[in-house]
Amino acid sequence: MSDKLYPLSLPRLLSWILEEEKSGQIFGIVRELFWKPRPEDPFRLERFGQVLETPIGVAAGPHTQMAQNIVSAWLMGARFIELKTVQTLDKLDVPKPCIDAEDEGYNVEWSQELRLDQSFNEYLNAWILLYILRHRFGRTDFDDPGFLFNMSVGYNFEGILQPNVQRFLSRMENCEEELAEKIDEIRPIYPQIDEIAIPGRISDNITLSTMHGCPPDEIEQIARYFIEERGLHTTVKLNPTLLGPEEVRELLNRRLGFPTEIPDEAFAHDLTYSEALQIIRNLQESAEKSGVHFGIKLSNTLESVNNRPVFPSSEKRMYLSGRALHPLTVRLASRLQSEFSGKLDISFSGGADAFNVADLVASGLAPVTVCTDLLKPGGFTRLPQYLDELSRAMQTVGASSIADFIQKRHGGAGKSVAQAALANLQQYAEKAAELPFYKKEFYPDKSIKSSRFLTPFDCIAAPCVEKCPAHQDVPEYMFFTEQGNPTAALDVVLKTNPFPMVTGLACDHLCQTKCTRLNYDEPLQIREIKRFVAEQAPKERIPNPAPWNGLRVVVIGAGPSGLSCAYFLRRAGCQVEIFEASPRPGGMAASAIPRFRLPDEALEIDVNRIQELGVTLHLNTPVDRPLFERLQHEFDFLYLSVGAQAGKPLRIPGEDLEGVQDALAFLSRVRKGEAASLGQRVLVIG
Repeated sequence: MSDKLYPLSLPRLLSWILEEEKSGQIFGIVRELFWKPRPEDPFRLERFGQVLETPIGVAAGPHTQMAQNIVSAWLMGARFIELKTVQTLDKLDVPKPCIDAEDEGYNVEWSQELRLDQSFNEYLNAWILLYILRHRFGRTDFDDPGFLFNMSVGYNFEGILQPNVQRFLSRMENCEEELAEKIDEIRPIYPQIDEIAIPGRISDNITLSTMHGCPPDEIEQIARYFIEERGLHTTVKLNPTLLGPEEVRELLNRRLGFPTEIPDEAFAHDLTYSEALQIIRNLQESAEKSGVHFGIKLSNTLESVNNRPVFPSSEKRMYLSGRALHPLTVRLASRLQSEFSGKLDISFSGGADAFNVADLVASGLAPVTVCTDLLKPGGFTRLPQYLDELSRAMQTVGASSIADFIQKRHGGAGKSVAQAALANLQQYAEKAAELPFYKKEFYPDKSIKSSRFLTPFDCIAAPCVEKCPAHQDVPEYMFFTEQGNPTAALDVVLKTNPFPMVTGLACDHLCQTKCTRLNYDEPLQIREIKRFVAEQAPKERIPNPAPWNGLRVVVIGAGPSGLSCAYFLRRAGCQVEIFEASPRPGGMAASAIPRFRLPDEALEIDVNRIQELGVTLHLNTPVDRPLFERLQHEFDFLYLSVGAQAGKPLRIPGEDLEGVQDALAFLSRVRKGEAASLGQRVLVIG
């Protein structure tokens, strides 16, 4: 597997799409997952004089470099496509790995990995492919594509004036010649291309992403150049350092609990808040005179000290993104919007996800673009959930449009959309800083990684299966449960677990600590789903044992170990008998686990299944020496499972005094209903 990017030609990309479509997918994404616009969708948003079918998109990042990534984002509902930031230095040695998005995100370098001409070629390929896909999906309104491409450039004025960047900008604004050549290339593959009116202008809007430390006058100079000389709708990306060191550290480190160290230099070489206000006012005036749109993008990443072992030690700085950045960015948005009485255009990135997108849109922060969240498992297929959650929130208040949603979410009469958005934003900025999800402790070790060594061509193995001591095929029985087939799900469980009822109630569910849903929100309730399966499937469901293999096995002890041994040996075709000294099978499960955790009837269901399988159970039968010797002669194999029937002593003076009780003996008496009163003051050790 290479860490280099190798662009594909447009004919090859199109052939790939057309071939995969035959099996109902494009770039590995199945058709059922595609986001399909509907007339009743209330998502439509106007941006730079164009209509966006949804208010969500992809932020400039590693996932917007290649044509196939851009197409995949569009298929999943992204309509504001912020292309990867380009710069004149287009031949950099990017250190790998350069991104760590296990929880909150960090990166040491997100510079373009393609030459500028290659970047333009990827964007033009994606542009053409999206028009072809709209045509294939029956869309003929080519004047209203419902999406737009947003250029992103950096990082200083001198670099932007270099010939390679100038050539890039000019071709993004007018590529009629290159477009005609591309169409000629693919006409043999897709003759219908002549039915599609593809515009020769890929983009008339741009986002300025300056380096951390770019001087204020240079930021304004670059933006003025785009506005006044190139006539581009212009957005300037600002940094969270505008909040100042005290507020950033108070919120990030103390209130949210993230250990990220923000150095003093991050604040010293970035814009101050007052400088940012003046730049915004100046550029608003310039844009109004030039007849173009001006806005700001929040936010850039936050410079911090590199302390992640995943990154090369030579990189002294890393840059924070993801959920840790969210409360900071929302607070900055609230402060800036308050300065401009709700009339500042702010688009948003910074920890956006499916569960805060409705709050962001209601706060007037749109379009909402995403990067870190899409670098987690699921990738672009996370995006439809954004629209599902936004749709649910809009339906809750009966909103027919985004403007209507903003006003109804606020609930105040007599306020304009801008005023309602500002009120919503101010309220959300306070709430976001207190939400548990944005605190580090919400899930301090949020990792589904396993210790298994992965080769480049390894098959996928679910982490929950590896973590389960019984290696239950969790994905398989989850699938059958979701299909409404608990009987098939139980059959999967019974392959490796003879106690679905017991483990569905009393297991410590280590599997849930490695559930891949942790990368989205919360783990699946695997134990409870297993219990549901065990309760819903027929109680008489008994696996078919293999024919008798001629072997006879005796098991001494009818605890979980002995019963499990008997179960699997019987399924393998052995004749099995169990000898148990107690009047009840189950061992510690029957004698020490309290009934409120494990009722008698639940254990009986599992034990009865083992007996119905053909295992003979001898209760009230202690195995003494004579019986042990007889069993040795009568059976081919003997399995000892006498259990851990004694508690662990502390071996300290006084543990034999009256009133000191062994835990297992006490729990056994509780289970039998024989526990005496312990008095009013009880000390538990352990």
